[in-house]
Amino acid sequence: MKLLDLFCGAGGAAMGYHRAGFEVVGVDINPQKNYPFEFVQADAMTFPLDGFDVIHASPPCQRYSALNRGLGNTDEKPDLLSATRNRLESSGVQWVLENVIGSPMGAVLLCGSMFGLNVRRHRLFESTVFIWGQQCRHSVYPTPIDVSGTGSFQHSPRKTKTGGKGRKPKSLDEARALMDMEWSDRRGISQAIPPAYTEYIGRQIMAALTTPEPGR
Repeated sequence: MKLLDLFCGAGGAAMGYHRAGFEVVGVDINPQKNYPFEFVQADAMTFPLDGFDVIHASPPCQRYSALNRGLGNTDEKPDLLSATRNRLESSGVQWVLENVIGSPMGAVLLCGSMFGLNVRRHRLFESTVFIWGQQCRHSVYPTPIDVSGTGSFQHSPRKTKTGGKGRKPKSLDEARALMDMEWSDRRGISQAIPPAYTEYIGRQIMAALTTPEPGR
C-alpha cells in the first residue's frame, strides 16, 4: 500500500510507516537530502493527493508550540493545521494528522517512553482510522534526554523542555540512537518524531485496511 508523507522533514514518520509495510513518498517544500525514501520537493498544500492509499501530514506547529504560546505571538503564525485537515478531509483517502501538544486535535497522544525510548517528544495524532492509545512510562524514564534544538551538544545537566533534569545528547551518534534515526542530521532529529510512533500507528492502519469485512 502506498502512503504520502506530507511536510515530511527528515523522515522519522516515513521510516515508521515503511517498517509497518507501506511504500512511502515524501513531500516537503524544503530540500531533504537525507530523506530515506522517494522524495519530491514541492508545496504540501498543493501537491496532488490522488494515487495513495493513506496520507500522513505533519504541518508546521509554530502556531501551537509551547514556545510561541509563551511569547504570546501565536496569532501571527499561519494556521496550517486547520487548512491541512480540510484538505485531507476532502481527499477521500484515509489519513493521519500529527501535531504538538496544545494544538486543537481530537487525538491520541504518543510519547517516546511508551516505546522504550529515553526521549519524551509528546505528539498528538488524529486519524480516520481508530488508533489505540497507550500510557506514558515516565517513571521508567524519569530523566529524558532532550533532543530538541539545533545548537551544539551539551554535556552538563539542564532542565529539559519536557520536565525533569536531563541533558543534551553528547554526540550526533547518541542523538541518532535515541531517536532511532541513524540517517538523519542534527536539524532533522530536532524536528522529527521517532519512527516507533508511526510504526505503531501504521500497523494498526494496515490491519484495518487489509482485514476482510465479516462475511466476505
